[in-house]
Amino acid sequence: MGKAFSVAGGTLLADTWWICWRELKRLWGQKIRILMTLIQPLIWLALMGNMFERIAAIPGFPARSYLDYMAPGIVTMVTLFGGIFGGLGVVWDRRLGYLQKLLAAPISRAAVVTGKMLAIAIQTAFQALVIFGLALSMGVHFAAGVPGVPVLVLLAVLLSQVFAGISLCLGAVLTSHEALMAVVNFLTMPLMFTSNAMMPLDMMPPWLARLAVLNPLSYAINPMRTLFLSGWDWAGLVRGVVVLALAGLAMTVAASSLFRRSIA
Repeated sequence: MGKAFSVAGGTLLADTWWICWRELKRLWGQKIRILMTLIQPLIWLALMGNMFERIAAIPGFPARSYLDYMAPGIVTMVTLFGGIFGGLGVVWDRRLGYLQKLLAAPISRAAVVTGKMLAIAIQTAFQALVIFGLALSMGVHFAAGVPGVPVLVLLAVLLSQVFAGISLCLGAVLTSHEALMAVVNFLTMPLMFTSNAMMPLDMMPPWLARLAVLNPLSYAINPMRTLFLSGWDWAGLVRGVVVLALAGLAMTVAASSLFRRSIA
């Protein structure tokens, strides 16, 4: 029995890696897409940082500049968009017939989900590092120092798994590319504006601040912002990591279950 579980686990890991490798290889072939994912956060940092700079002069604003405050928000925005669009690949694979060919192969069904989520995690880690470098080059202060960088990336990766799982759930039940795009576009903006990515909770209307507490984005933004602005807050950091890890695990299980049902 133990040997059977070991073989099954090894097969799942191997299949996950090959699905992930295929996703990364496909991404590498889309140079314009890579370029846009790098330019977009630069534009957000430059435009939003300058547009709302005077907000930092309001008494009680928690950062020395709006760019300092906004930098972790940009990391989470990019992570949200990268994760939530992850389900599009499943729909395209189904439409092009690649998914059927994949399922005809002796491959673990769960690996289709975990492989795509791993690829999104790797992309998110790379993007988070790029945004972090851009932010530092624009004068943003990072109080946690070098040890805080891998923690920042870890939070971004965990958050990406939550939204990648949601997107793959949608990709499993929605067979139309247009329908999936409509749902994803409907979700992204409310998620952004009901979080504290762009504005402190104290400056938000009370009802919106209460919604922000329930938003999964806040569990990544808060510890990230602490790393940028004041350094280490272990209680907040552990809370964010645990909540995001559990949410990501739950969405992985849900996406795998829905995916198996959709192809049964």
